[in-house]
Amino acid sequence: MKIEIIVDGETATATLYDTPTGRDFASILPLSLTLEDYADIERISNLPRGLSTAQAPDGMTPEAGDITFYAPWGNLAIFARGRPYARSLIPVGKIDSGLPALQRHGPLAVQIRAAN
Repeated sequence: MKIEIIVDGETATATLYDTPTGRDFASILPLSLTLEDYADIERISNLPRGLSTAQAPDGMTPEAGDITFYAPWGNLAIFARGRPYARSLIPVGKIDSGLPALQRHGPLAVQIRAAN
């Protein structure tokens, strides 16, 4: 599924993975969230509810542009830069274009919706 993330009038596009976690995230769209900086490498926000962790890996090594779900905290994390392997980090999707809009320091008011 293709999605749009709107930040201050700029649109980033992304693709959600066809996984239980990716499909569950798609089911709660559209969303209006505020992304906060976390450790200067990711932009995070609480979600209205947790996402499915069925068939999810134990963790991942995120790269810039990865959209993830951090299961212990139940939050969305979009990576502005990569980082070492993190347990309980589940891939949700990947930014296709417009990553610089999400690499700005927050808080960032964003709208996430299915692409037309």
